Amino acid sequence: MKKEDPDPVKAFATFLIRRRSEELHSITLSPDTKLHYPLYVDFAELMDDNPGLARLVFSQPIQYLQLFDQAAVWAHKVILEDLKGSNQGIKKEFIHVRIDIGGSPLECPETFPRIGSVRVKHRGILLTLKGTVIRSGAIKMYEGERWYMCQKCQHKFLIFPEIETRNSIKLPSHCPSQSSKPCGGTKFKYLEGSIICHDYQEIKIQESTRLLGVGAIPRSIAVILKDDLVDIVKAGDDVVVTGILTAKWSPDVKDVRCDLDPVLIANNVRRTNELKSAIDIPDDVITQFKQFWSSFRDTPLEGRNAILRGICPQVFGLFTVKLAVALTLIGGVQHVDASGTKVRGESHLLLVDDPGTGKSQFLKFAAKLSNRSVITTGLGSTSAGLTVTAVKDGGEWMLEAGALVLADGGLCCIDEFDSMREHDRATIHEAMEQQTISVAKAGLVTTLNTRTIVFGATNPKGHYDPDQSLSVNTALSGPLLSRFDIVLVLLDTKNPEWDRVVSSHILSEGEPDEDEQAGDLSDIWPFSMLRRYIHFVKGYFRPVLTKEAEKVISSYYQLQRRSATQNAARTTVRMLESLIRLAQAHARLMFRNEVTRLDAITAILCIESSMTTSAIVDSIGNALHSNFTENPDMEYTKQENLILERLGSFNEFPEGTESLNR
Repeated sequence: MKKEDPDPVKAFATFLIRRRSEELHSITLSPDTKLHYPLYVDFAELMDDNPGLARLVFSQPIQYLQLFDQAAVWAHKVILEDLKGSNQGIKKEFIHVRIDIGGSPLECPETFPRIGSVRVKHRGILLTLKGTVIRSGAIKMYEGERWYMCQKCQHKFLIFPEIETRNSIKLPSHCPSQSSKPCGGTKFKYLEGSIICHDYQEIKIQESTRLLGVGAIPRSIAVILKDDLVDIVKAGDDVVVTGILTAKWSPDVKDVRCDLDPVLIANNVRRTNELKSAIDIPDDVITQFKQFWSSFRDTPLEGRNAILRGICPQVFGLFTVKLAVALTLIGGVQHVDASGTKVRGESHLLLVDDPGTGKSQFLKFAAKLSNRSVITTGLGSTSAGLTVTAVKDGGEWMLEAGALVLADGGLCCIDEFDSMREHDRATIHEAMEQQTISVAKAGLVTTLNTRTIVFGATNPKGHYDPDQSLSVNTALSGPLLSRFDIVLVLLDTKNPEWDRVVSSHILSEGEPDEDEQAGDLSDIWPFSMLRRYIHFVKGYFRPVLTKEAEKVISSYYQLQRRSATQNAARTTVRMLESLIRLAQAHARLMFRNEVTRLDAITAILCIESSMTTSAIVDSIGNALHSNFTENPDMEYTKQENLILERLGSFNEFPEGTESLNR
């Protein structure tokens, strides 16, 4: 083991010059002298180079991170001296070492606990927490350290305010000079104009609900960001924060005991939004997917139905709903046009059903299939509701993220969709279509991301009246309904034959199936394989429309525009975009990188299922009673012939029509 250097600042500076010279050189050449510059250091690298110093940084971070920052400034000055001859480089005052624990021994439960597991034993060590930002406060100016001088020996030293005592300054009992003969002075003079100010922001992070058991309450903790760390994250972001656990006094309330609230002073913040959907998919599983589709080369729809049977297998039938859920979770390809306008790739699904038709099972199963999901009701589980709101915390206004923001990059399941709050009704249109929420509340003006799939469920208002529009039956506005790519109406009609089949399925659910083999994908896919498959096809395939698929979609769109139906709100360009998304999703489901006529016609059938009156398919039927057919490929051929016959007069592009391909 390397012998520990008696001067830690010199040892830190030597390490930085040896391992971070390029970064220091870049900071030195930067023109702004007042900025606070970050210098990122891997803890694993420090551990390899100097284990003694690494242990001190971990066990006494309050003292040694300050020394590390001083060493960074010293190392910068050494680099600056080397550049003096070339007249390059400017002296910098503020450089902060940011510790990254990734791949180091600190990635263990003791130093990387859940937020709900943080205890007093973690106080004072280098701690790392992972969570989602649920609140972000305003950026303030904070009076930090200041210089004092001993009146006896003229020694100058820095004093840092203590958060635990409301940022008060506590002077030492005697002169902290490190000279061989201490002066013992007890009188100190504040040096005028020596206060160093910092940017300051408070956020609150909450642990992921997916890591908790049933009945557990997700815990949250306040995090203090300073200098270069402020304003780099916002509500809804997933973050990994490394810092020092301490405490601060709770706000004064009359006749209420004042307690110490835990708070993490951040040293490093890493956004992990790009890792939200990370699911491990081994190569042998991908090979299994390819072999599966190779075995169903001649009957591809049988293979597709084997996958769909794995969706909510405890619910009998409901083929149309299971297909819609699969296409919604997989989604289409996001597109940005020449003007910079983003056309979303995520699809939205709404189930309008009578009580007892299985919507709750589908909501919960879809949430489990997604690696990132939030289940809520229209009223929302917090004051933020579905979107976002401004809340007052300790006299300060902060933004609190709602369900759609917290589900950014995943799935938001909303039961009782029609019961949402008034302020959600006004903002959810933008959240679903533009996938952002523009906020201007209590002086807080910003935009938050809501790149999420919305899976909603609602009951009709009273008895569903087929003669009335969907908007009247659900009390949802036409523009809001048009945001959904698929709207399925599940009516519990009295059908004795259907009731007999369903009851037989439920009664036989508990009986073991002796023929079922583990790992056999030809009948019903197991949950783990289905989850991996959906994630893989979403990331691997970016389907492109073939000319044949374009012709079918364009012809159907023109037919809808010329037909006088009840669904005028849906016969817009938005419906055309939904068709393309659903066709792309079906191509992904079929393990392909091109959208064929089969995908286009399946997308049309999904849109037709969303309508109370069908434009070209007479026997679409009640989605609640839809079932898996014995020969889906043969059944599809009949549907294809019927649809192409109805589209016969629209089977050519009009002159000047651009390609639908993105």
